[in-house]
Amino acid sequence: MQRIWIVLGCIGLFAVIVIFVAKSSYNGLATSAKDIDQQWAQVLSDYKSRAHLVWNLVDTVSGVATFDKSALTALIHARNSVGTIKVTDSAPNDASTLQQFEQAQDNLSNALSRLMVVAENDPQLKSNQGFLDLKAQLDGTENRIAIERDKFNQAVQDYNNRVVGFPTMIVAHMGGFAAKPCFSAAP
Repeated sequence: MQRIWIVLGCIGLFAVIVIFVAKSSYNGLATSAKDIDQQWAQVLSDYKSRAHLVWNLVDTVSGVATFDKSALTALIHARNSVGTIKVTDSAPNDASTLQQFEQAQDNLSNALSRLMVVAENDPQLKSNQGFLDLKAQLDGTENRIAIERDKFNQAVQDYNNRVVGFPTMIVAHMGGFAAKPCFSAAP
């Protein structure tokens, strides 16, 4: 009879350990997923901030009569294409959605860079304080975007490592937690 109690005690202890590990794994995955969503919201905020600055830049540059309009048109087109990509406040779970978003943002960055190169050759813009202020704000925003993208990628990497690690991978599979895509490295 005493053996039965020992066996039942061992089974009970094992069950408690399994439940504790499962609960801990699930909570860790849920927390990591929320961290990704928070970091994604910061990335979106910085991209939206840049988009607003781009419109202000367009208004400033379009007032200069001598400015090359092709670079400005390319920037307006790239800015509008960014708005056609629908992303939510929660981090994308689909790599193709993130890739479309990233491609549109890269196109905007390229158009913005071309505009800045053309603007450097325009003496009227180089002396316009409003333009210089917007350029400084855009430089700061681009730096924040790079930092927040890196933080987002780190949060995704930490989460993805949890998803594939044992024994958390069992809980991840049962709980519907799947690996998430990262931003690719900037060229």
